[in-house]
Amino acid sequence: MGGQYRITGDKYPRMRRPRRRGKLVVLTVASVAVLGVGGWGTLQLIDVFTGGGDSASAAGTKAACGIGAKPSASPAGAAKPVPRPGTITVNVLNATTRGGLAQKTADELKKRGFRIGEVANAPATFDKKVKGAGVLLGPATALDTALPVLGTQLAGAERRTDPARKGAALDLIIGDAFRGLTPKAAADKALTALANPEPAAASKKNC
Repeated sequence: MGGQYRITGDKYPRMRRPRRRGKLVVLTVASVAVLGVGGWGTLQLIDVFTGGGDSASAAGTKAACGIGAKPSASPAGAAKPVPRPGTITVNVLNATTRGGLAQKTADELKKRGFRIGEVANAPATFDKKVKGAGVLLGPATALDTALPVLGTQLAGAERRTDPARKGAALDLIIGDAFRGLTPKAAADKALTALANPEPAAASKKNC
């Protein structure tokens, strides 16, 4: 070969393509990223169309909120049955200086269905010593039974029990502030509420 450049010697240089290792690495990383994004998008679409985890969450929420406010069959500490007025004997005693109050009150209580026992002046323990409307006195067993029933007939009367008292009869001792029994309509309403208390509602979660 002529010219300025000549090849000398008995070995010729081997012609090789330039290495593209860098490009291969970049292409591999890009492919993995594309596949990852594509797979994630596919899972999201599946969740959207099938409900995915939301159904389980919704089911859990419904289960938690499924317990609504239900009336309790019997309030805590079941109350004793309320006796009827016809089973309650009342002694009407006048502790004031006004005459005739005991008999008049006894007659009205009898009209309302109560049984009347003794009608007289109050004993020295209470005579002229009751400043309020009256005192309702009975045995300890009457505290949550007969006394509340009689209490519906004289709102504001003080209720007392005597552990040593025998028998089931109650005393209605008329005091200085007494102006008459509770009006019958109001007394009947209170008596109905006492005999049929509203059941307590269980707590309800806000959902």
